[in-house]
Amino acid sequence: MNKKDVANLRKQFKLDNDLMKINEIFNVYIMKESSEIYHQESQPFDMLEKEQQELFLNNFKKVLTGQMDEKLFEIKFQRETEDHHSQLILHQGIQSSSVEEWKEQMLFIVEKMLRDVQYSMDIVVSFIRGEYYKPTKRKNEEAEVSERDELYKQSFILCSINKTEEPQKALLFDYIEKEFKYNVIIDPIINLAAPLAGFLFPCFTENYADVNHILYSSGKANEPNVHFIETVLNGEEPMTAQEDKVVFEEIVKEVIGDQLDSQTLSNVYEEINRVIDENEEQDTPKLDYKDVERILKVSGAEDVSTDKVELAFQKVIDDEKYELKASSIVGNYKSKSIKINTKVANISISPQDLKYVKQVNYNGKRCILIEVDEDAVIEGFKLIPEAF
Repeated sequence: MNKKDVANLRKQFKLDNDLMKINEIFNVYIMKESSEIYHQESQPFDMLEKEQQELFLNNFKKVLTGQMDEKLFEIKFQRETEDHHSQLILHQGIQSSSVEEWKEQMLFIVEKMLRDVQYSMDIVVSFIRGEYYKPTKRKNEEAEVSERDELYKQSFILCSINKTEEPQKALLFDYIEKEFKYNVIIDPIINLAAPLAGFLFPCFTENYADVNHILYSSGKANEPNVHFIETVLNGEEPMTAQEDKVVFEEIVKEVIGDQLDSQTLSNVYEEINRVIDENEEQDTPKLDYKDVERILKVSGAEDVSTDKVELAFQKVIDDEKYELKASSIVGNYKSKSIKINTKVANISISPQDLKYVKQVNYNGKRCILIEVDEDAVIEGFKLIPEAF
């Protein structure tokens, strides 16, 4: 799934939406002390009160929120076959003709979650099963036939894992009795605003379901739970965007060394961003050793050859055929994602503005020179330009 596929699905999680039908919701409460199921409850989603539906819908949107390869990961299922392989469990869960059969399959997933794991708080695992409808054609204002007349139907299962919290102590005012009262609530609060993790099965690519992949959602950016991915989902360990970027940096250092002028580095980011823009309508473009060689050459790097780049891939990632995701290296071209660290100050700058930064020698001292179009302001004071 790319960010467009995820965004299209995420925006369907809203009340009274005829393009999404959530059939059942199945909640499982797990105790931290015993790592056992304390309670389970299933019911048609439409039977929930509107306020409850809205809470859960916002929670499901949170599961599908975040950057790809940072918080959301398309995971490929492992090839090994076993009786309780998660791909098979989830596939049977979608196809189950009865709610009881579906619940039984979801409990297999919960059992795998409890195996060899001790949670630090009570958790609630919520499963939903439903259908997502997507128009087969783009909207055409002049067409006589509405785009809603032809829809793709995609069945899915979504899981959200949430922690519980103790209620806060509070002082209340009783309007009827006209007195202050101490709030005594002992029931745990389920935190639906910040899911610990979750997943969606299957993945969707445009209008097609991909049952060989599952979308995993991490609670924290660049910190996927590898044990959960491999043991519970039976998926392959993913490469985060952060790790991909480090691999790229190490490969470049192997090829041209660890010293680089800001203009060449700016050209590298600009060229990678151009590749991303040219493939905006497609899946995330990837860079192999030949692409990296071309990017370094057109950016002005010297002494770059195919052999050197191929050997660098082999040394850093142990795979000369490895492909780097371009979006992991550049990310948001306009965001201040590049850090310039010095003893005096730390500066954040966007890849597109890196060309305005230079390191120069001034009066025998190294200085950072930043070209600006306007007066610099410090604590409300405009700085007076100083002549060299």
